[in-house]
Amino acid sequence: MQRLLVMTVLGQDRPGLVSSLADLVAEHGGNWLESRMSRLGGQFAGILRVEVRSEKELPLVAALKNLGSQGLAVVVHPDQPGPVAQPTPVSLLEIVGQDRPGIVRQISQALANHGVNVEELNTGCASAAMSGETLFKASARLSIPPACNTAELRRELERIAADLIVEISLAEIQDKEGA
Repeated sequence: MQRLLVMTVLGQDRPGLVSSLADLVAEHGGNWLESRMSRLGGQFAGILRVEVRSEKELPLVAALKNLGSQGLAVVVHPDQPGPVAQPTPVSLLEIVGQDRPGIVRQISQALANHGVNVEELNTGCASAAMSGETLFKASARLSIPPACNTAELRRELERIAADLIVEISLAEIQDKEGA
């Protein structure tokens, strides 16, 4: 029987880190299914999903935990998919503006208040080309439930954008995972 595992990985970034994870998964007969990994401020952070035969699960988890001696914290959870949800529209939210505290907080609160699920969020700061000021950029993949009043959501996001002096765009996209 196959088991699906989801794990988070965090530690000081260094060459060969992903290779050491991939080696352990392969040594235990696992299949690396999907991952999101990034270097953030000198730290390596990632989440990955693997498939492994049930009799190899505990030895794999133990081997992953042993990476702690190399400064890598690994947390493993069984992947327990919930009931199949009805397909919901997927939208892309993009935010650009002068950086300031609270942007993510205010936007995420508005989304949560409308029952919108943030499926993926990427944020970053960069120096603006002309002014040199710190520019905040965010891109979020959102799952919007059918009951959500998108016109009301859009108005609220536009009010927040005006208060924060940022630009926001919200557009429905074709779901790549395919309905």
